[in-house]
Amino acid sequence: MSETKDFYLVAMSAMVIVSFANFFGLTIGGISVILGITFFIISRVADKTTSPDTSLSLKTIGPNFKNKSLWFWIFSPLLMNLFCIILATLFLPEFIEHLIGRTGTMISLDTLFALILQLAILALGEEIAWRGFFQKQLSTRLPILPALILTSFLFSIAHYTVGNFAVISYDMFFIFINSMLYGIVFHKTTNIWISAISHFTANLFIIIIFSFM
Repeated sequence: MSETKDFYLVAMSAMVIVSFANFFGLTIGGISVILGITFFIISRVADKTTSPDTSLSLKTIGPNFKNKSLWFWIFSPLLMNLFCIILATLFLPEFIEHLIGRTGTMISLDTLFALILQLAILALGEEIAWRGFFQKQLSTRLPILPALILTSFLFSIAHYTVGNFAVISYDMFFIFINSMLYGIVFHKTTNIWISAISHFTANLFIIIIFSFM
């Protein structure tokens, strides 16, 4: 058991190192997602006999959505993105240009199905890596609040890009907040599909808004 915990610690450390590589000009933050997915699969196999992982269970999606109080948390990232855009439009228009540039390659009404599929895969992948593996493992070592904060901090670091300090800081702040919200959804449901739905709808909302700008 201790050997398994040591392996998870090494795996989490690898995700941290790759995330921080962005600060040194190595744009490999996305590799942290690949690592997280890989370690998630390994953890499911390793823990199967002792505590089967039901975080990808489709059976619990329906019961979770019957909990109306959970809807607020699921759609909070979408509302946060709306607030982010309105605030930036008023006080930091450079951020709008930055975000359009970051998402512009995905905006294509001619390939709407491919766009939706891509957003869904990206959201699910990030949720498996950062919530299903990293946050889950970290929460076995820390209380949930510090686990949420640390996971979200690293998640935002993994999205760091070079650019105007104010714009990048603003971007990373809202990425951090949304990551906290995804983490809360996962903590409340222990279901990656639900947090991925929250993540997907928030990202899709941004794409739809910018496709008309």
